[in-house]
Amino acid sequence: MFLPLKNLRFFDWGLLAIILILISFSLIIIYSLDLSQDNNFLFFKKQLVFILIGVALFLVFSFIDYKIFNTYSYWFYLFSLFLLVGVLFFGEVIRGTKGWFVFGGLQFQPVEMAKVALIIVLARFFSKKAYEIKKFQFIILSGILLAPSLFLVLLQPDLGSAIVLFVLWFGMLLVSGIKKKHLLILMLILVLVFVLAWFFGFKDYQKARLATFLNPSSDPLGIGYNVIQSTIAVGSGKLLGQGVSHGSQTQLQFLPEAHTDFIFASLAEAFGFLGVSLVLFFYGLFFYRIIRRLKKVRDDFATFLVLGVLVYFIAQIFSNISMNLSMAPVMGLPLPLLSYGGSSLVISLIMLGIVSNILIKSEVDK
Repeated sequence: MFLPLKNLRFFDWGLLAIILILISFSLIIIYSLDLSQDNNFLFFKKQLVFILIGVALFLVFSFIDYKIFNTYSYWFYLFSLFLLVGVLFFGEVIRGTKGWFVFGGLQFQPVEMAKVALIIVLARFFSKKAYEIKKFQFIILSGILLAPSLFLVLLQPDLGSAIVLFVLWFGMLLVSGIKKKHLLILMLILVLVFVLAWFFGFKDYQKARLATFLNPSSDPLGIGYNVIQSTIAVGSGKLLGQGVSHGSQTQLQFLPEAHTDFIFASLAEAFGFLGVSLVLFFYGLFFYRIIRRLKKVRDDFATFLVLGVLVYFIAQIFSNISMNLSMAPVMGLPLPLLSYGGSSLVISLIMLGIVSNILIKSEVDK
């Protein structure tokens, strides 16, 4: 189950260093935000605990043989569905979404576990059904795997996480090599589903949120408020930023959810364009190191698993930054490794631990 410690020589210390640098930016921003609040640095202390737990799990999962996830993939997925059902009955409503279990002062969002479980089960499905990739029934069957988690998350309702689950499935389909004709058919079906959902599925506030991002000034004190304050914060950072704990939007608490959904805007205000560019550089380096070593992976399940994790990070990073720049609707999605919150951070580090194990095994088995 565990790899021998002698394989430590194949561990990617550079990848770990990049992860720790990105996490450090998170701690600096959260510390800065806590300075403006009378909370005894509560968020900073909690995030530090989440980081210690997450990094420890990253190291543990780096040496757990990833093949165990192939063997028990469907059980992992069923367990995640069980949690998604449970949260609908026993969860707490936070910001209009019944998607959190609350234990004392700690919160756990099971949809984060559902994301990694979906990646694992799709990786197994795609690797076992590789010979059917050119058939349209391959798309349908993989969509059936997606459906339960997507449906349960929409019941919370958590549209942002539902979109991420969908993007995970769609992104893994794209890299699997489906026919262009089938892709076109799928796109037409998706357009039809969106139109039907707009008229018969979306709630009024969800429609308003999607419409307001096109013109935030139409409701500057309501739905458009968050986006307007976010763009002001990003712009006020200019080239070098206003400095840690000196930004007007964050320190005067004009920017809502500054430590979670809008941490990118907080980062831009404090460190400016150069600071944001540095963070994006480390994200790029993060992807480069994984993709470069992915070429050595010979196991189909492992390949799809790593690609799924990459799709997850790309989707979350793109969605969060676009939301902060008023280029996408506000969906309540965290910025991986930067936003405050234990569920997202710990699950992200577990995912990266699994990827780390795959990269180590690729060196051991070559």
